[in-house]
Parts: sequence; C-alpha cells; structure tokens
Amino acid sequence: MSTYKTAEVAAIIGIHPNTVRLYEKLKLIPKPERLSNGYRVFTEFHIKQCKLIRLAFQVEVLQNGLRKKIAQMITVSATGDFDTAIALTENYLKQIGQERRNAEEAIEIVKQILSGGIGGNTQHLKRKDVSELLDIPMDTLRNWEMNGLLTVKRKDNGYRVYTDEDIQRLKIIRSLRCTNYSLEAILRLLQQLSQNPDTDIRATLNTPKQTDDIISACDRLIVSLSAAEKNAVTILDMLHDMKVQFS
Repeated sequence: MSTYKTAEVAAIIGIHPNTVRLYEKLKLIPKPERLSNGYRVFTEFHIKQCKLIRLAFQVEVLQNGLRKKIAQMITVSATGDFDTAIALTENYLKQIGQERRNAEEAIEIVKQILSGGIGGNTQHLKRKDVSELLDIPMDTLRNWEMNGLLTVKRKDNGYRVYTDEDIQRLKIIRSLRCTNYSLEAILRLLQQLSQNPDTDIRATLNTPKQTDDIISACDRLIVSLSAAEKNAVTILDMLHDMKVQFS
C-alpha cells in the first residue's frame, strides 16, 4: 500500500500542509500512524478522504443546517462507516433539492404578487396591525425597515402608517426570507423593481454586485444549491467507491 508524508498529501490535494494537520485535528480524516521520528504516515484512504472534504465544502451552503449535515457526513466517513455516510449524503441531497424547489417557488410567488398590481392605498395600518395581518413579528418589521427594505410614512402624530404598497412589499420580503434569501439580495431586487418593473427576478436575486465585499451565503442561493446538489451526487459515487476499496 502506498504511503505519503504530510507535504505529499498537501501537494496531491492542492492545499497547505497545515490544512492537512487541521483536518486531522478536526477528525475529518483518520488519525495517521507515526514513524519513530514522529513523522505522520498517510495512506490512500487519507488521500480519498481529503478529496471528499474538498468537494463537500466547495460550495458554501449554510441554511437550515445543511453545512452541519455535510460536516457530519465527513466525520462519519473518516471512521470508515461508509454506509452511514452514504445515508447522510442521501438525506443531504434530498434536503438540498427541497431547498432549491422552495427558492424557485418563492420567486414564483413574488411574480404572482407583482402581477396582481398595487390596488391603490386604501389601507392605512399601524405596525401592530400589519404584524397581525401578515404574521410577521414587530421586531422583524423594525429590522427590515432599519436595513432599508421598507420606508414607512409617518402621520403627524409620529405613528407609522402602512399602505397597500407597503403590504405588497412586505409580502415579497416575507416570501423570500422564508427561503433564506439574504436581506442584501432582497434589497437589491426591490431597488431594481423600483427602476424597472420587468426586472428578471431570478437573475437579480442570484447575482450579487461585483462591488460587494462580502457575499452572503444566501446570495446566489439557487446557483449555490444547484452546485451543491451536483457535488453531492459525485460525493455519493466517491463514498461507494471508498466502501469497496477500504471496507
């Protein structure tokens, strides 16, 4: 059986040797044996496991515990329990598919809301009334306003008054937030819609501006989920191969 030093593993995988040591510390790979001089000895199992790690974390998908699930799969695989690792990956793949469908559905809901048009400003509701009407906590409404998603007019007495247009806007925000689109992505969409009602909703939500210093994990949501879904299928194939080779 071929064996490798830390630097050799790092070179094969394309990572820093310290990353290999970190994988060991986090129990993402089996603990390697050591020579009398203290040098680690890695095997082909370590090489395959490192490749699995790289693929698993290639796409950053954080919502609803997905990252935690794929991390659990890696640690289980490191123990050689490939059957459980395969089952975890299948569950992960199923959830990713559901999250992607939810995101697509939210976009369709937004299109339906917009196609209904804004039927004048017949409503003038207080924040508490809006909270009850849309089942949105008042703290959440405040947060959305503070983040620029909504600008609510005030009456002379200082009370906020929500119009039909505000209600429609809140329904759009609510639908997209339920699917884990970031506030930044939703704000970007709303700004584009205000300039052009025919804005491509899907493209706008999933294409962050190049000037964004930090891209939220929820931006490019459908793109990321689709990429993670593709990777998960490859991971399943790798796990089946590892089961045959190392069990």
